[in-house]
Amino acid sequence: MERGQGMATGNSLTGSVKVRKLQTVPHAKAKEEPDRRFHALIDKVRRTDFLMEAWARVRRNGGSAGVDGETSEGIEPSGPERWPGELSRELREGTCRPKPVRQVLIPEKQPGGFRPLGIPCIRDRVARTSAMPVPEPVFGADLQPERYAYRPGRGAKDAVRRVHSLLDTGHNEVVDCDLSNHFGGIPHAGLMRSVARRVSDGRMPGLIKAWLEMPVEEDDGEGGKRRTDRARRQRKGTPQGSPVSVLLSNLHMRRFIPGWKLSGHTRRFRSEIVNYADDICVPGKAPAAEMLSVVRRIMDRLKLPVNERKTRCLRCPEEPIGFPGYRIGRNHRTEGRGPYIGTRPGKAGVQGICRRVSEQTAGRNALIPAEVMVKRLNRIPSGWAECCDPGQVSPACKSVDAHAARRLRRWLCRKRRVRTGKSARFPDEVLWNDCGLIRPASRTKSLPWAKA
Repeated sequence: MERGQGMATGNSLTGSVKVRKLQTVPHAKAKEEPDRRFHALIDKVRRTDFLMEAWARVRRNGGSAGVDGETSEGIEPSGPERWPGELSRELREGTCRPKPVRQVLIPEKQPGGFRPLGIPCIRDRVARTSAMPVPEPVFGADLQPERYAYRPGRGAKDAVRRVHSLLDTGHNEVVDCDLSNHFGGIPHAGLMRSVARRVSDGRMPGLIKAWLEMPVEEDDGEGGKRRTDRARRQRKGTPQGSPVSVLLSNLHMRRFIPGWKLSGHTRRFRSEIVNYADDICVPGKAPAAEMLSVVRRIMDRLKLPVNERKTRCLRCPEEPIGFPGYRIGRNHRTEGRGPYIGTRPGKAGVQGICRRVSEQTAGRNALIPAEVMVKRLNRIPSGWAECCDPGQVSPACKSVDAHAARRLRRWLCRKRRVRTGKSARFPDEVLWNDCGLIRPASRTKSLPWAKA
């Protein structure tokens, strides 16, 4: 998620020893007693120390304003110590009513594609961030190890490594499945049943339901705004960008993996599910078409439609897998030795990084100081390079390096009105050494598998 659009998700409050203790104890009890239901959770959400830490995180993340136009900088003069106290009182008295979510469209990896992002108001962000560490350890105790997204100590790299290891052990029949409108299609009824299975405090589900049914303010296509209550009318969907959306997504998807296992499909297909958000990979030793039919059947029961355009059956390494942001398939060694099953950054991810670099160095940004531009460019590939360290990464990193240097050179020449001798005036070495443009490829040079 882009900084400045919403707020980071999937992060628990960890600054206070008391908060960590209040997370550890429920998690241990939920692990020990799978049928246990928890009460008085809302009392923890409105605790001052929870709200103060939530406020500090929201302020640190920054982000755009919601429908009320209020920013964290604007709240500061009114007294941050007093403000969470007012929110605590509203939560205690039951008068806390979430405001509509402002919806913006952000580009997807595919050119021309956009996905909606919901931006709550500052106060709602604080309330949701404060609520995250309360049910998260309870629901997290029920999540299976096959789920890798939005969980502490797990990530996309772990999911990719697991798929890779399954392929290495002969699980070459693969279902590469993607869900349609995952966040927007989650049915409220099934989700609230999952919440009630673990939570007996009626105020907590009521607060979650209010967040699910919040109106959305969106552009009307004519320069104005309109508010819709589509989520309440259709009784499905949770806004992307909400701090609790990923937790609720994990909670609803939790039923898919037990459904697969309890029905005997793990043994029948000699398969294993690897799930990252709405990406589902099922490597097995039975025909992939048979496995996909079962995946569709379970997803129909969960009322989560499969994206038929992106879902396919394949045999790897003859056909590569795209999961998530990686290409897993047949790689060729640079030294000329035989091919092998390996990973490398996906083409769509590399193109997305290059597209963001191009947008940043567009002519409309010519007045930005050069050092500011370099800092902005350095932020774009640095996080991507850290996430894409498994496998054959050097070719992709070199491609990103070359594109960033080319675009920065063009931007500098336009800014300083250099018409000829552009490469001589700003060679790559000047951009890297003098201007400070980072090179992801230089970071992977020492990795023995980067070139493979």
